[in-house]
Amino acid sequence: MEQYYLVLLAFLGVIAVIDLFVGVSNDAVNFLNSALGCRISSFRTTLWVASIGVLAGATFSSGMMEIARHGIFRPEQFFFQELVCIFLAVMVTDVLVLDVFNTLGLPTSTTVSMVFELLGGTFALTLVKMAGTEGMHFADYLNTEKALSVIMGIFLSVAIAFFFGMVVQWLARLVFTFRYRERLKWTIGLFGGIASTAIVYFMLIKGVKDTTFMTSGAKAWIAAHGTLIAGCCLVGFTLLMQVLHWLRVNVFKVVVLLGTFALALAFAGNDLVNFIGVPLAGYDSYLDYAAHGAGSDTYLMSSLNEPARTPFLFLAAAGVIMVWTLCTSKKAQKVIKTSVDLSRQDEGEEMFGSSAVARSIVRTSMSLAQTLSNITPPRMRAWINARFSQDEAVLADGAAFDLVRASVNLLLASLLIALGTSLKLPLSTTYVTFMVAMGSSLADKAWGRESAVYRITGVVTVIAGWFVTALIAFVIALVVTYALLWGGTWAVIIISLLCVGMFIQSSITHKRRKAKEHKTEEIVTASGNSTQEVMRNLIAEISGVMTKTTEIYSKTIMATLNEDRRTLREMVRESNDLFYNAREKKYALLPTLQKLQDNYIEAGHFYVQVVDYISERSKALVHITRPCFEHIDNNHKGMSEEQVEDLLKINDKVSEIYARINVMLNDNDYSDTNVVLEMRDELFVTIDDAVKSQLRRIQNKATSTKASMLYLTILNETKTMVLQSRNLLKSQRSFMENQDTSNDLMGNK
Repeated sequence: MEQYYLVLLAFLGVIAVIDLFVGVSNDAVNFLNSALGCRISSFRTTLWVASIGVLAGATFSSGMMEIARHGIFRPEQFFFQELVCIFLAVMVTDVLVLDVFNTLGLPTSTTVSMVFELLGGTFALTLVKMAGTEGMHFADYLNTEKALSVIMGIFLSVAIAFFFGMVVQWLARLVFTFRYRERLKWTIGLFGGIASTAIVYFMLIKGVKDTTFMTSGAKAWIAAHGTLIAGCCLVGFTLLMQVLHWLRVNVFKVVVLLGTFALALAFAGNDLVNFIGVPLAGYDSYLDYAAHGAGSDTYLMSSLNEPARTPFLFLAAAGVIMVWTLCTSKKAQKVIKTSVDLSRQDEGEEMFGSSAVARSIVRTSMSLAQTLSNITPPRMRAWINARFSQDEAVLADGAAFDLVRASVNLLLASLLIALGTSLKLPLSTTYVTFMVAMGSSLADKAWGRESAVYRITGVVTVIAGWFVTALIAFVIALVVTYALLWGGTWAVIIISLLCVGMFIQSSITHKRRKAKEHKTEEIVTASGNSTQEVMRNLIAEISGVMTKTTEIYSKTIMATLNEDRRTLREMVRESNDLFYNAREKKYALLPTLQKLQDNYIEAGHFYVQVVDYISERSKALVHITRPCFEHIDNNHKGMSEEQVEDLLKINDKVSEIYARINVMLNDNDYSDTNVVLEMRDELFVTIDDAVKSQLRRIQNKATSTKASMLYLTILNETKTMVLQSRNLLKSQRSFMENQDTSNDLMGNK
């Protein structure tokens, strides 16, 4: 049996490595959100700072391992075999839950997931033990106070962080405005001093309080002289930051990098238990069992009540894995993107849709804002509006917000978490950092009327996900524990293979999705900064899309006639990709137009037309592929011989038109435009004749209803698709003619 448990222990180690990967991927948003959102420095530099903080926090931390050992359950009431089931269930559940949130790009709390997984597993085992033991109660097995404190922490973190994030950012913007570089003469020293003091205080109270080098005497001294330490730091850092400003050092950058390091240090030092605490508890349990209870089925694990002594090698290895994950994880970047996009200053494509809750909140907020505006004196209102003017906002290239907001986010998150820790309030690092960022973005008027509904929907979705995390973690851990208890070795094998398989499949799916998103991004951005580059890339894209449209349309028609369900499903996917690419381009319209020089109004007009034509054409194509697939997927009757003949004829004509258009686009020769026009008119006549023939067949009841509706849909949408393609060609010809004229005029001058 010892060999069996040794194998389980090794598997727990493997799962711990995977859990470190998925956990860091989710929690990286806590300390990277502000630095990456403001583009404080290069991505590599930011990762270096965060990595040093993570490595230091992990290496010198005890990891608060007692939570996994006896913080949730009472180990003296459980046998070794029973705790092994709980540990395995917790780790399997944690990997699956966190990986799902990473795939969705939603930040959640690894602490919440671990606590409720332990609760779920212990609850399942408690029910089994209570069924066979009289006089025992839940309190004898479970520490329910911890769960209640975690739930309370969610509510407290959301409310407190959002409120203070909004208020403090509003005050900071009044002081610095969006043109903050003009108002740094004397205020920057004090702000930098306050921010640095809060961050250092946070590191002492939260980040390094449980490190191996922090003795009980040192912790007692810090607690007794907290006010003195804060006062000295405030004076010292204020003077230092003012001097740095005189030396032309950007103090905001110093604050952001220091805050990033502090949060990374605290994350690694305090949250390490979420990833390796349970496997290490299993390791210690096995050592105790092998030494004192080998061969016994009734050996109680009272040893887990003793303080944890985590080997340095394990901490160092965990730190290395965390740093490696931080630098390589694509899912971490997706989670960060969610947080940054919800707080970005400018408008654009929103990640979330609209919801009734969000619309109601926006309407109520607008009414309240209007009431406050009416009671505010006009001069004060004008002064406040001037302080919040974004006409000359200082934003780095590609930044979501400026250095002022990034500094406030880190300052306030550090201060709130440190104060919460000192006051014994269970504030979550994940929740505080996220909600502070949301509150500050609201105060900065980043949630305008164009984006507020979508941003609020996103925030509500993320908050709901936090509660869902607790529920899902509890339920899955409970079910898995039951399965392991009753299924024995076979259950262990099946669940283990299922866990690893699902993780691998998720990684493969995510890589494919990222590749598709990268391809989409290349299409959307129409890379290039000059007008010539933008237009050249756009014209090349038109040709590529035209070729792809022809291919999809032709395959769809043939697959429908042949009732080829597999091909139709593929065509639906590809047409959807074209449609979403076109939609992305619409959202990227304004940034692309800003790349065009002022004297290229005609180019801008052409670009707007092309984007609209591509969108409408892709929509028409989707309206063909989807009904065709649904018709065949539902096993409806196929087309009649007359319908097949008409569709084949129309497909040939469409292919000819698109082939001729592509030749003109590639050769930049539009002399055959009138020929295309004639071909289009001929096609429309063919379509009209086909429609009339179908109407006669309907009157004669010579065809089925479903087939008739599909047939008419194909004809109408084909007409729309070809019409938009012809309009696109016409716009292209006009643009090239006007461009040549402009170039000639410039040459004559």
